[in-house]
Amino acid sequence: MVMGRYRNIFLEYGYPAEEIQRKKDLIWYEIFEGPEKVYYEEDPELGYVLDTGNDDVRTEGMSYAMLLAVEYDRKDIFDRLWGWVKKYMYLENGFHAHYFAWSVSPDGQKNSYGPAPDGEEFFALSLFFARNRWGNGEGIFNYSQEAQNLLSYCVHKGERYAGLPMWNRENKLIKFIPEVDFTDPSYHCPHFYQQFALYANEEDRKFWTEAAFASREYLKKAMNEKTGLSPEYGHYDGTPVFDKRNHPHFFSDAYRTALNVAVDSQWFGGDDVLKERLTKLQEFFATTAKGKENFIYTVAGENTGEEVLHPVGLLATLASASAAIPEGPYAQQFVAEFWQTPLRTGVRRYYDNFLYAFSYLGLSGNYKMF
Repeated sequence: MVMGRYRNIFLEYGYPAEEIQRKKDLIWYEIFEGPEKVYYEEDPELGYVLDTGNDDVRTEGMSYAMLLAVEYDRKDIFDRLWGWVKKYMYLENGFHAHYFAWSVSPDGQKNSYGPAPDGEEFFALSLFFARNRWGNGEGIFNYSQEAQNLLSYCVHKGERYAGLPMWNRENKLIKFIPEVDFTDPSYHCPHFYQQFALYANEEDRKFWTEAAFASREYLKKAMNEKTGLSPEYGHYDGTPVFDKRNHPHFFSDAYRTALNVAVDSQWFGGDDVLKERLTKLQEFFATTAKGKENFIYTVAGENTGEEVLHPVGLLATLASASAAIPEGPYAQQFVAEFWQTPLRTGVRRYYDNFLYAFSYLGLSGNYKMF
């Protein structure tokens, strides 16, 4: 891929340009403006995203919405979201000072005083892209300074700041939460880290270059070589973390892994092994799981008998893989199914529709670096 150029897979597969744009516009409307929206403004200067399945505001959704606002060139919405994050989610003191509370009530009361690192990495990338697209402002709207400060805490807590880092400084892998020494494969965004290597504090740029390499190598271990499936939580050797819930299986978080690998491939050319994993993933759902797509599977491909919570998000991310492997044997099949599937409505729409949005942007050549 030539840097700065993004393939429109929908167009290459023969879908009409006008309809591609119409659907892109509709995604923004449905998430931010329509009757089934998840974005709300508490006053003219602040806005938040509601996790409709859990009735709270999460760093996950706020950071996703901020990145979408950059991609759709909506500085007004971006600033309202970031203002809400800094006012209600920022942890000013305590063990996790300078991170963000991962769950907050819509009225601004914190449900937790701990962070979730996927929120921090999306915040940082969104802020860098905001600076590059719109320029820095004053105070909290000095986007690049805010991102540099945040990443410094993520790397150097426990070293020069109180608390624990979000990345294991030895192996350069992101943690599930700072307190544990295991990870979540879907948190791994090597394409983000290559951007951090350009814009983070100069002293940390080597770390982020190494983190990008380490995450790609980790994903080769976490994505099963026969099925392409990855666990929700994984040890640093790629094996699942077993507990009493569905975390060792290919469950909700894990759907994002394919999307991240696909976007990494679009931005930076991709890794042949990881592209093969995406091919195996599509093959698994097109053959072994055909007719039983909406069940939870172990990473080895065994049906647990439990149904998924986010079928639209699952389909969207399976289709997103086609952006990395457009000539794959099942690529057009999954894109066709995704094209015919509307955004989700109802109580679980929040997570599904964000995965839908990023998958659509990737397939239409609109998930861009700024």
